[in-house]
Amino acid sequence: MKTVTLKGPGEFILEDTRTPAAPGPGEVLVRVKHVGICGTDIHAYYGRQPFFDYPRITGHELGVIIEELGEGVEGLTVGQHCSVEAYLSRPGDKAFSRGKTNCTSTTQCLGVHADGGMRERVVLPANKMHPSSLDTEKLAIVEMLCIGHHAVERSSLVGDELIAVIGVGPIGLGTVQFACQPGTKVVAVDISEDRLANCKEAFPEIETLQVTLDDEPLVDLWKTQFDTLPEVVFECTGNKHSMEASIGLPDFGGRIIMVGFFMGDLVFSDPDFHKRELSIMSSRNATAHNFQDVVDQMEAGKINPDTWITHHCKAEEFPGLIDQWLVPEEGLIKGIVEF
Repeated sequence: MKTVTLKGPGEFILEDTRTPAAPGPGEVLVRVKHVGICGTDIHAYYGRQPFFDYPRITGHELGVIIEELGEGVEGLTVGQHCSVEAYLSRPGDKAFSRGKTNCTSTTQCLGVHADGGMRERVVLPANKMHPSSLDTEKLAIVEMLCIGHHAVERSSLVGDELIAVIGVGPIGLGTVQFACQPGTKVVAVDISEDRLANCKEAFPEIETLQVTLDDEPLVDLWKTQFDTLPEVVFECTGNKHSMEASIGLPDFGGRIIMVGFFMGDLVFSDPDFHKRELSIMSSRNATAHNFQDVVDQMEAGKINPDTWITHHCKAEEFPGLIDQWLVPEEGLIKGIVEF
């Protein structure tokens, strides 16, 4: 079967691999139809992805069709379209017992810690399938949308906050999608005029703030445009400088949700942090609840996939196209690979 493998930094190849055996108890064999390319895949391609070994079959944003059910699988049928909850974990710690299956001590992400779905067929746990009437291309962006959905859920919005979303790439756009609630005011922050324009087109109700590359503190730049500081800040860049600057932005009693991450340490002023009694939390992956709610919202027409999907190709074309897609002028937000 066709398989796209990341052999090492800068080297995606198309190869022929063995078709999986029949699914075991509690498993399903799925045909992979569409795979989303995300920042994790790009970081791995550049050799900057932590917790990563080569070679690796990437791909954790999947739209699949069930082809075969293993013994004991109920509630699923052959031919169903599904999105895939790409995080594998086992019982055994308090996080799992409390439903935080996204961040247990055993959690592994498909395509990162274990081989993923960039291949024609794969056997997966049945309980990671989320059936839907949507086509598989749309289902391939569900996992990405769940990252923003989970981050907003972590923030415990009460509905009248001024919110900053810093970095409006794919994950930031998803965070904006779910942060725009009745009563909230969302400001998208980015260095890219094009990304801000795209975000504003998708979400006309928001405001935008373009960050310059000079040394002006983010909080000072914010004050030139807005009367009050945000109560909630979602940091979606994964950039050290931006992440540290974001800690200086929230108003007294505010909170910061670190959605992006990088390989290193963050440094910030402890007196300033304590003075404002800030809350800083991370947001990792998502849960089954997030997947179900995102699928429901997509089926109800509340989410426009065209906001994200900008590029398409066949699997056999992808290794030769990835460098072109990554040129900034290409305007890549979400590329979809079709098998």
